[in-house]
Amino acid sequence: MNLMNCDISRVLFDEQQIQARIKEIGQMIDKDYEGKEPVIIGILKGGFIFMSDLVRSISLHLEIDFMAISSYGAGTSSSGVVKIRKDIDIPLENRDVIIVEDIVDSGLSLQYIKDYIWKHKPASVRTCILLNKPEAHKTEMEFDYVCFEVGNEFVVGYGLDYGERYRNLPYIGILKEECYS
Repeated sequence: MNLMNCDISRVLFDEQQIQARIKEIGQMIDKDYEGKEPVIIGILKGGFIFMSDLVRSISLHLEIDFMAISSYGAGTSSSGVVKIRKDIDIPLENRDVIIVEDIVDSGLSLQYIKDYIWKHKPASVRTCILLNKPEAHKTEMEFDYVCFEVGNEFVVGYGLDYGERYRNLPYIGILKEECYS
């Protein structure tokens, strides 16, 4: 038995639901980028599992790169201060870019990333989000591809963490409050 399961109050999306939705998103990207070779930029660390499954669901030629940012620290809500920990390596000028993010809470981090990517003069920038938390948004945001919407609970699993723990859960669940309070 996985001991981490005891820290989860409720599973929101199981493995099968996640994989089915990612397959749908991959098909949408295939259609939207037919004849193109997009650059997929995964936001580390939380987005690495999602991105891995997503790129395998896309049948187009593509390039991948990563950015690492921080805005959380060890807390349960975004600090609002974004720091780049790992920058992109691929030239983006005149390229079609898809930013792959695990979760959008306030929206401030993703807005920072989009603004930063636009400075590299790509042809286009789209966003692919695993989880959207509309109740937590502090800025108006639109996303091109969204797998799931969640409430304002603290979620972990499938790449999402609390204090670097729970990323390896194969599902997305709500962390019991006593685990972080």
